[in-house]
Amino acid sequence: MNRQCNVTKRVETAQGWRYCRVVLSANGRVKPDAVIVNGKTEQHSEGAYYLEWREGGKRKRVSVGKDAQDATAQRLRKEAELNAANNGVVVVTPEAKSKQRIIADAVANYLMEIKLSRTPATHSAYTLALRNFTDSCSKTYLEEVGRVDLLQYVKHLRDGGLSDRTCHNRFEHLLTFLKANGIEKLATKRDWPKYVTQEPESYEDEELAKFFGACDTEERVFFEFHLMTGFRKKEVTFCTWQDVDLKHGVVRVTAKPHHEFRPKDWEEREVPIPDKLVLSLKQWGKQRNGSEFVFPTRNGTPRKHRTQLLELCKAVAERAGLNEDDFWLHKFRATFATKHLQAGVDLRTVQMWLGHKDLESTMRYLKPARGKGVREKVNATFAATAS
Repeated sequence: MNRQCNVTKRVETAQGWRYCRVVLSANGRVKPDAVIVNGKTEQHSEGAYYLEWREGGKRKRVSVGKDAQDATAQRLRKEAELNAANNGVVVVTPEAKSKQRIIADAVANYLMEIKLSRTPATHSAYTLALRNFTDSCSKTYLEEVGRVDLLQYVKHLRDGGLSDRTCHNRFEHLLTFLKANGIEKLATKRDWPKYVTQEPESYEDEELAKFFGACDTEERVFFEFHLMTGFRKKEVTFCTWQDVDLKHGVVRVTAKPHHEFRPKDWEEREVPIPDKLVLSLKQWGKQRNGSEFVFPTRNGTPRKHRTQLLELCKAVAERAGLNEDDFWLHKFRATFATKHLQAGVDLRTVQMWLGHKDLESTMRYLKPARGKGVREKVNATFAATAS
């Protein structure tokens, strides 16, 4: 009995990414980009082709790239191998001689999985890290990768002028990719790029007073929202009026699948806000242009351009006579955390409000020990000490 090997293509459908049967020509060749979706033929240029067959009662599936002609050739080759083996003939093929995986294929498959399961930002981070790897590594197969290749990767990153922290993060992404492919323990602790952990900076009250004094109405409520919710930039961007409960004085971070927004670590949360911000939002809500978003563009869409928001922050600082280099959006989030901790809010509660997955991330905000209030406490401690 002849054994079959089928070709499918992983494509994006209305129901998400699926493995779909390909359309074959009269002579059995794969028609480029033509697949069967819900019983109908559709054209899909995205995705890769896969070979599928049964072996030992289990389904096997392997990627064969994006070329339809090559997929046809590999299907015929695989069927010949399966049928020969079925008849007791040992076929020595390149695949049998070496089951090594091509790095470029492994990277493409891994990035597709990341795209399907993680946020766009995570996908972008892995894309950059693995692109650097394919640029720096001269090896063809994953199984050939060794410790020297990892050291060469770090050198490649540093030669590109990347910061120590960025080098560390991309090295971590690379090791995660290798581990997912069964390759571990290549790097020692000393091989990891080192970086200096910097204390999070927060704004002083005097700075904030000058900054908000230079804001117009829209700018003021926008930056007050950043400061008094501790939201991340994208969480502010995708915050809708449905997330705002002015009656109870809380705002929520919720998923917006239709806008491709998911909270970091996939956790929704609720944050209480002060009466001052409640009043500002009530007044701001009266000026809304019908958009579902709290801070939309003129067209009613989310403000997605981070650079423009950063430039706005720096422009207000300059207008207030402050050093614009000392102002950026994430610093409002750090100030939110620092002020609550200094006010005596317990660490676990602040962790929950910030949406941190681990307590260690929140504890970083315990470090800043500067400012007028702190100095007064330090002086009071030693006020009675003889000089």
